[in-house]
This record gives sequence, structure tokens and C-alpha cells, in this order.
Amino acid sequence: MSSERLNLAVIIGSVREGRFGPVVARWFAEQAGAHDAFTVDVIDLADIDIPLALPPVPPLMDPEMARPAAMDELTRRLAAADAFVIVTPDYNRSFPASLKAAIDWYSTEWQAKPVGFVGYSGASGGLLAIEQLRQVFNELQAHTVRDYVSFPRYYVLFSPEGALLQPEEPEGAAKAMLDQLLWWGAVLRDARRDRRHAESR
Repeated sequence: MSSERLNLAVIIGSVREGRFGPVVARWFAEQAGAHDAFTVDVIDLADIDIPLALPPVPPLMDPEMARPAAMDELTRRLAAADAFVIVTPDYNRSFPASLKAAIDWYSTEWQAKPVGFVGYSGASGGLLAIEQLRQVFNELQAHTVRDYVSFPRYYVLFSPEGALLQPEEPEGAAKAMLDQLLWWGAVLRDARRDRRHAESR
């Protein structure tokens, strides 16, 4: 495997007012930076105009959808990523519509790349959203890694300034997930370079 640093895109899935996602994403980006194997790009979906309505289904011979010009920068950043981490809350036992819209606008940008998850919510710690997202990314031929980071009752785990109060266990979970993302990200990056990805039938 190459020793070159991997491009890791950390995606903040919630766009609602008063969301906690940026605090969690900032903490995780610090963990990824300290891991020293990644170039980290934090993508906040609240900064991007992503339509909920998709365009007409493209012809079978041309699976890429035409996207609004406002999404050009997001397209470039997703395509450049070697691995992804999705930061998501639970909304009504699922994940935010903003995140589903962002996922559905793309196809090849996700293929043959590893995906990890950082969840937060009042009860489950985002696990309900994470389990559903695994199914979605599997359909897109991405590889979801086994380990994850979860923050149940997140509002008592962080200080008002956004510092994690008892960091040892979450930092250990983040390192385990980052180790898996590094392994899969390097292997899959080399595979994408060296051979054509298998088409869906």
C-alpha cells in the first residue's frame, strides 16, 4: 500500500438551526488530524444549496445526473475523497433528509471508497441512523467500516465550549475507526487506480 496521505471528507449531515453537528465534526476532525495519515476536508451541508428534488432519470448509458452549478464544489470535493466519515444525528429513528439528498445526487463519487460514521442523539447515540446509512451506502457500492463513534446524550458529554469532558473512550473509538478507514482507503484507492470498478448488473 502507498504511504501517501488519504483525503478524508468529514460530512456534517444536519442542517437545522441550533444543530450540534459542527461541534461533533470539529472534535472528530481533530482526531483525524492527530492520526497523521489523512488530509481532512470538513464538508458542511448547510453551506451548500442541495435541491431535494432530483432531475429526470438519466439514460442507462449515461448514469451521471446533471447537477446545478451550485453543487460543483461539492462534486469536486467528494470526487477527491479517498474515504468519508458521516456525522449524523437521529431524526425520528432515521437520518436527516439533507443527508439523503446529498447522497442521492451522486453515484460514482461513493463507489469503492470506505465510509465511517460518527453518531449523536439523545438516546441511541445515532445508531439508528448509522444502521440505515449502512444499507444506503452498500447500495452505492461503498464499503462501510465496522467500528463507529457514538455519543448518546451528547448534551452532557461536551462542555459549553465544545470540549469533550471524558475523552478517553471516544478517542479510542475514533482511532479504531480511523485505522480501519486508513487500511480500506489505501487498498481501495490503489484498486481504483489499477483496475476498472465492476459495474452493477
